[in-house]
Amino acid sequence: YGSVLIVGLNTDDSVKRLKGEDRPINPQNVRAEILDSIKYVDYVVLFNEDTPYKLITELRPDVVVKGKDYKPKEIVGWGVVPKIVRVDIVEGFSTTGLIKKIKGTK
Repeated sequence: YGSVLIVGLNTDDSVKRLKGEDRPINPQNVRAEILDSIKYVDYVVLFNEDTPYKLITELRPDVVVKGKDYKPKEIVGWGVVPKIVRVDIVEGFSTTGLIKKIKGTK
């Protein structure tokens, strides 16, 4: 879809606001390093806001990619970027699901 892949990553403070005080599991520098180690990722950009709207309007990407668990019009960037791509969710790779499994809850 493009020649440069920029991944927007919530800061620890942003994740805490959105997910609760017990999150994130891994600190932002570790999460950023993991993403940066993926050969297809060119840049990892941290954002402290609750949504990446400011980042998207500043970078003006050609494409925003989000999981299919979001409806197109719910995706931040809808109406701002030329193209929204929704990708399949990979079952079993959810931090929330992992936490529930560890705690023995469903």
